[in-house]
Amino acid sequence: MRTFPSRAIALLVAVAACSAPAEKKAEDTTVAERKPEATSLSGKPFYARDIPAATRTTLEANLAAAKAAYDHTPENADSAIWYGRRLAYLERYQDAIAAFSDGIAKHPDDARFYRFRGHRYLTVREFDKAIDDLQKAADLVRGKPDSTEPDGAPNARNIPTSTQQGNIYYHLALGHYLKADYELSLAAWQEAMRLARNNDTKVAVSDWTYMTLRRLGREAEAKKVLDPITPELDVMENTAYHRRLLLYKGQFPVDSLLNPASANELQFVTQGYGVANWYIANGDSAKGNEILDRVLASNYWAAFGFIAAEADVARRGK
Repeated sequence: MRTFPSRAIALLVAVAACSAPAEKKAEDTTVAERKPEATSLSGKPFYARDIPAATRTTLEANLAAAKAAYDHTPENADSAIWYGRRLAYLERYQDAIAAFSDGIAKHPDDARFYRFRGHRYLTVREFDKAIDDLQKAADLVRGKPDSTEPDGAPNARNIPTSTQQGNIYYHLALGHYLKADYELSLAAWQEAMRLARNNDTKVAVSDWTYMTLRRLGREAEAKKVLDPITPELDVMENTAYHRRLLLYKGQFPVDSLLNPASANELQFVTQGYGVANWYIANGDSAKGNEILDRVLASNYWAAFGFIAAEADVARRGK
């Protein structure tokens, strides 16, 4: 990856700010004037959510730097990747998809563009396009060494927890899960687990693998997935998945995972989807469906737990 001195990036950002026409910020635009970033499976438009001012300032500065680097070297694949990623962090998902599409046109054999565009196609509920992209990415990396994927929002320890190939198979598995193609999903989860390097990745993949096996009615295999899961696991980021797995083992009261006072909105959506699944898999569909509806009443529409709940409810309606 080509890097630039901080003073050079600052200068590029300043020049861009002075020469480019001013863009209208999301917070200065009414919902009626804004374009939706996605459409729900029931036809409801989703718009970029309000982002706290301090967080938005940081994200916009990061995007400005990424855009300046991209403008300076538009043929550089790393610059193009980060420009698309920074757009997505501001919930500009359609712009991010367009940026990754431009990258694919310039770098058709770079699996990263298909990996990231596939992720964002999942976000905007275009599951078939997501699966096509992620399968293309998997084909491009087959037989090649894996590598750590740098984080755009580092955790407290500043330790990346995922790899390029692991993320390709994770999102591919999720795409198949969202379409209820559980056998294909399971095969991809198993590949993602083979590539997992740390507990954070392992608990996330284990959770979805468990849920997929329960959907397939393979309860004995699902229980085996839980064998390595203990309360003592050192998990940096994916604590919601860790707690869900401990719930499946009977080590947490079910409703303890749904206390809004002890979880932020993203955690609630993630926990809620797992708890709903647990109820449904154990024969209490009424309670499970009630929790799915609570998940969908939140505003965190880009979270995988929300998208999965939406897919389940859409099938329930049919």
